[in-house]
Amino acid sequence: MRTAALLSLILLAWPVGAAARSPVLVELFTAQGCASCRGADAHVARLAERPGVLALTFSVDYWDYLGWTDTFAKPEYAERQKAYVSRLKLREPYTPQVVVDGRQEVQGQKTAEVDRLVRAAASGPHNPPDIRFVGARRVDVGSGRVARGGAEVWLIRYDPRAVEVAVKAGDNRGETVVQKNVVRQMVRLGAWRGTPRAYRLPAPSEDGLKTVIVVQTPRGGRVLGVAERRA
Repeated sequence: MRTAALLSLILLAWPVGAAARSPVLVELFTAQGCASCRGADAHVARLAERPGVLALTFSVDYWDYLGWTDTFAKPEYAERQKAYVSRLKLREPYTPQVVVDGRQEVQGQKTAEVDRLVRAAASGPHNPPDIRFVGARRVDVGSGRVARGGAEVWLIRYDPRAVEVAVKAGDNRGETVVQKNVVRQMVRLGAWRGTPRAYRLPAPSEDGLKTVIVVQTPRGGRVLGVAERRA
């Protein structure tokens, strides 16, 4: 109890200042069995190299019925996309889809429009909460403004390498798909109500992954803050 009380005092005493600017979060929803996705995969890989941009690749499983089981897909990634579909009032999920900061979406093939949305997000107003990693197993989220209903804190771990996958069936049979920053683990850490709070981080699901924290309004809402743990 004394440890928890001390932590609460430390967090409440956290000075409120200008937080570091969050990178623009670019989420690509793609599939190895999607014949029109390879160009979007390549463009997001290029975006991943830009300063101030965090580009993540989410593989979805709803094209597996075409004959190829996506090697990186998890049902929760498709559920995340469905939340955006509902929030952005779209008819249905599709690939390749790019979502920028949880606010706007565009077809992944439309690379010029993807770039425009990224530039607009980078130049827009930001007031993110401060996010600090404490060792390997804790992250603290500071004070900040939050809309009614609060926000959620998500842990995302991704593979920073460019990974080649030889597709042996389906629409991309015989092709090699190259994907970068593939998400391998996603966990909801808890709610955030605008006041300082500490969250315990689960162990990585595999070695070599990078760790990101995303503070976001619920059910596919706008992204309020993003932080990546530096090595």
